[in-house]
Amino acid sequence: MDWHAPVDIYCERTDPSFWAEPLNAVSNLSFVLAALWAGVEARRRALYWPSIWLLICLAAMIGTGSFLFHTHATRWAALTDVVPIWLFVLCYALISIAHLGGVAPRRIAAGLAGLIALGVALWLIWPAADPAASAPADSPSRFNGSEQYLPAVIAMLIWSAVALWMRHRVRWWFVAATATFILSLTLRTTDMALCDVWPYGTHLFWHLLNGTMIALLLQALIRNTNKEVEP
Repeated sequence: MDWHAPVDIYCERTDPSFWAEPLNAVSNLSFVLAALWAGVEARRRALYWPSIWLLICLAAMIGTGSFLFHTHATRWAALTDVVPIWLFVLCYALISIAHLGGVAPRRIAAGLAGLIALGVALWLIWPAADPAASAPADSPSRFNGSEQYLPAVIAMLIWSAVALWMRHRVRWWFVAATATFILSLTLRTTDMALCDVWPYGTHLFWHLLNGTMIALLLQALIRNTNKEVEP
């Protein structure tokens, strides 16, 4: 695999230059702002658990990695984009189960190996796992590579449904985050299809809305964690 091969799957990019996607690049500030808001809120509540700050750091890394991808637009930069995203998804799932669900970390760790194995298997067999391969120039993906995020959509729908069923205190945070994610994924999917109508594309709204979604998820966790009882 040529890690320096160019990747051009977004409407805004019309040439291989560094600033060919200014809106897509700058809109990644939303992730950094989400991390900063979470950091301020965690400090205000004197919440210094490593697990919470790991998520805050991963949120900032999502913005950084995506910025690299939308400026360098190569296969290696694509990894800096997708790896922090999936690390955040996995870590948030495990940490929220422990902090909000009261499940013992040992029980969570018991299923971690299976989740990792499943994730690796999906990564290997799912073409959309490679952002560049998901939408080659000669055969564009019908969904512009958004298929890779279907597991995240399913997970968030399940989290929201369970939280509503249990009348958990974070239920409306999760519902708002899920609705935001579904809207953002729709806009990501339609980016290339709307080039003729909106030449700048809709991918920047994917960033802005996902930054909002991550902010909601982090605030849900930080504001509803009992700092006196670490799981």
